[in-house]
Parts: sequence; C-alpha cells; structure tokens
Amino acid sequence: MTSMTRISAILATALILATGATTALAHSDAPHPDTLKAAHGGQLGVAGSYSYELVVVKDAKDVKESQVVVYVTDHAGQKIPTAGASGTATILAGKLKASAALQPDGDNRMKGIAKYTATPDMKVVVSVTLPGKPPEQTRFTPMAVAKDGHTDHTH
Repeated sequence: MTSMTRISAILATALILATGATTALAHSDAPHPDTLKAAHGGQLGVAGSYSYELVVVKDAKDVKESQVVVYVTDHAGQKIPTAGASGTATILAGKLKASAALQPDGDNRMKGIAKYTATPDMKVVVSVTLPGKPPEQTRFTPMAVAKDGHTDHTH
C-alpha cells in the first residue's frame, strides 16, 4: 500500500467515525412530545432535562380569571417534585397579554391564575425554576389543531 493510499484510507476511516459519532450523539431515545398523549389533557413541551404539560381552560371564551396548571416530569414520565419551585406563565391571546405566577400545588404540579381567553392563536411561554436548578423555559400553542385534526392528543 502506498503512503498516499494509506493516508486516504486513514482519512476516510476518520471521516466515517466522525460522522457516525456525531449522528450517535445527536440521537436521543426520549420520545418526542408530539408522539405522547398528555396525562392531563394538556399540551406537552420539553425544556432541558424536563418535560412539561400545560393545561389551560380551553373553553374560556370571555376574558376572565382562569387556572393555568403545569405538570413537571422527567423524559421518562417520572414526576419531578415542585416543592420550593417557582415559575411564570405568560399568555398571549389575541391582543391580550397576561401573566400567572406559578406556585407549587402538590406532587409535580404548579398552578397559577391569569386573566385570559382561549383563542385559536393563543401562545404560552412557561418558565420554571426548580430548587437548585437554573430556570427552564418552553413555549406552547395549547389551542393549535394537531396535524391529525385533534387538539388534545396525537395518534
């Protein structure tokens, strides 16, 4: 084998290994939130090491104080305790912007109250800070129709 052929073989092997390693590192066995059914009828989102389920009052047709609930789990679906956590939910619905301070409400749940209406274009930004952890933030579109035409789950 000539030295030029040997160098080419080494470079080709290095390229294959580097490409394979990058692909392996980019892959995750954690299911994508859009493929999971939300346990409480809300919408799922992911931020950092945690999964969040946002539950809003979907029939809030008039602007009024309504609950905002966020459930926190790890990517395997195990409950993450929210004792000592803090958070906010910022709601943009139509021309309205509202904010709810989220407080721990048992097990892995956080709850707050905000004045909002459930509009088709509703967007919610949730930020949660668990004790001793940096803040995590994720965005939701709880009234958006899923690709299969359903709003509360995917197939």
